[in-house]
Amino acid sequence: MAEQKVFQASDEAKGKASQLRLFAILAWLVAMAGQIYAILKLIHNETLTWLIVAIVVILILAITGSTLWKKANRLDPASEKDGFKFFVQNQLGAILGVLAFLPLVIFILMDKDLSGKSKGIAGAVAIIALLIAGISGADFNPPSIEKYSQQINAQTDSVKQLTGGTDLVYWAREGNKYHLYADCQYIRGHEGVSQGTVKQAFEARKIGDNELCSACRKRALREHNPAAEPMQGSGAPADSTK
Repeated sequence: MAEQKVFQASDEAKGKASQLRLFAILAWLVAMAGQIYAILKLIHNETLTWLIVAIVVILILAITGSTLWKKANRLDPASEKDGFKFFVQNQLGAILGVLAFLPLVIFILMDKDLSGKSKGIAGAVAIIALLIAGISGADFNPPSIEKYSQQINAQTDSVKQLTGGTDLVYWAREGNKYHLYADCQYIRGHEGVSQGTVKQAFEARKIGDNELCSACRKRALREHNPAAEPMQGSGAPADSTK
């Protein structure tokens, strides 16, 4: 049985994830500060327009924070073994998105000085913003070390089957494709092309799901199993999913 590989975020990925998390936290802090300001200064009939503007700005900040946080989690995911940490790390955007509006909604609905019309408008806008922030902040397909490890092992097995047992691939700085051939048309002549195992490629470029270049797959099938696919000329076929 082949040795099972375990995903480990690279130092570069961890550094980038830390930066993204810092910016996310700053966005959430500004959103919370905006909420406090709105509660103290803007819940009045004569400032209804500015209250709605503030709610929209807070929503933008909350979504920005959640987006950055999710990107960081894909670079440096948590382990499913620690259930509480795994949940909090992946759903923090939803939690803070709700908290960025829940106190404001309560204060709007409980304010006795607001007219019924103003309370209805402001309350409805704030509740809608709360729902948008919560839903957009939730991660319905959270990344994890275990999930990435499973993908690495499955893709390593697939590459070895295509190459006759060799775990060697090539990848460029951008994109989420890795290649079996250094002269593949999609990386040939590119600067910064690296080579290594599937695990190294996966960890170096964790941008969602990494995939094998379809042109390289077809070429490998022709070379190692000519009967698997008819010849289509000497050049590599076009990869519509580049």
